[in-house]
Amino acid sequence: MTMAITNHSSPPQSPSTKTVRVMIKGRLQGVFYRNWTVENATQLGLKGWVRNRRDGSVEALFSGDSDNVQEMEQRCRRGPPDAMVTTGFQVFPSTDDPGAGFQRKATV
Repeated sequence: MTMAITNHSSPPQSPSTKTVRVMIKGRLQGVFYRNWTVENATQLGLKGWVRNRRDGSVEALFSGDSDNVQEMEQRCRRGPPDAMVTTGFQVFPSTDDPGAGFQRKATV
């Protein structure tokens, strides 16, 4: 009889795992930017979240395979068809816990 041991704690980040916080400015609200971000991040297998900010910007946390995080950063620079990322795009390394999936958070 063989027993499997399951580790329920989150594994430490491997060198190929990357977590970043992204701040995006432009015409982003009212163009489904958050829903588009959830869809794209899920396609890429990323964990994290996205939310609107009261100043009109969008903030997101992306965590996963380094190449997929980089791809998501590129997608966010373009955004969905009606968005215009014009006044700023900033990426910061992060040690925040991304959670178990990718979710849309409430506006802050």
